[in-house]
Amino acid sequence: MAEHAIINDETSMELPALPPHQGVEAMKDIVFGSVRELLGICTLRYGEMGAWLTAQQAAGMAGKIIEYPFDTVKVRLQSQPEHVPLRYTGPLDCFRQSFRADGIRGLYRGISAPMAGAAVETSCLFFSYRIIQDVLRATLYSTEELPFPALVLSGAASGSLTSLALTPIELIKCKMQVPLESAGPKAPGPLVLIASIFRQEGLLGFWHGQLGTLIRETGGSAAWFGGYEGVSSLFRQYSEPRSQSASEPLPVYQQMIAGATAGISYNFLFYPADTIKSRMQTEDLSRLPANGSRQSFWNVGAALWKQQGLKGMYRGCGITCARSAPSSAFIFSVYEGLRHYFG
Repeated sequence: MAEHAIINDETSMELPALPPHQGVEAMKDIVFGSVRELLGICTLRYGEMGAWLTAQQAAGMAGKIIEYPFDTVKVRLQSQPEHVPLRYTGPLDCFRQSFRADGIRGLYRGISAPMAGAAVETSCLFFSYRIIQDVLRATLYSTEELPFPALVLSGAASGSLTSLALTPIELIKCKMQVPLESAGPKAPGPLVLIASIFRQEGLLGFWHGQLGTLIRETGGSAAWFGGYEGVSSLFRQYSEPRSQSASEPLPVYQQMIAGATAGISYNFLFYPADTIKSRMQTEDLSRLPANGSRQSFWNVGAALWKQQGLKGMYRGCGITCARSAPSSAFIFSVYEGLRHYFG
């Protein structure tokens, strides 16, 4: 019995007591260490992204100042009621009537919202475009240069994310570009419109027309980035030497040609969705019947098709493509310069 007790004593002395909550503390070390490692990687990878995005936002805002009068004409052409004779016979007539009524100030009415939107749109598009490419490289592809379908997918995904931020901004922009007749001689400012929308429809009212923005941005961004990358790839394929890789910058004139092609592709392919969205966002709520609900995206599109056909869907498309070509050429030239500067 004494020998057995000694053995038990020796055994109990060989088993050290475990610290309390040791498993929890070990898990904390693993989690916190992983987070620190991830933050370190993000800092190294995107440490200069702030300056990159700031410069890209400036390019987008500069492009918006150049193209905004054309955008005003486009929205006014899109938003003409289908039940009355058309007010404008075309872009030039719209320019002439708008300038005669309000001067150059009228063509720039509501630019404060899209100036903010340009910064949001450009930063969201290009930032998410790069992030999604990095995710694809880490998961599906092991090469630095992604295939063309992956670039198109990255563009579509970045556009769909950006649409959520753009819809409220474009809602205010369209309402300021096409003042309602019931608003009186003085068009309301952005703060008045924001308060009115919130009072009448609540927070979700700011996303009226979201489906149109989603279709336009998802498909349009795929065409925008895809058009740019596709034309750039063709230039590299037929350039001398033929071994030129995607990491080497193209000549500026080729970047601008690719950017102009991207701008036209973005606007032309999904222009009907933008037309329907503009009509929804410029609707006069005071003319709705009592307890009447607003029309859906598909109902507005069906009514427009019945009244004006394909021509109505693409009203104002020519001037939109014409103004988007130089704007996109400028933005992508800045993008390429910044991409190769920051690496």
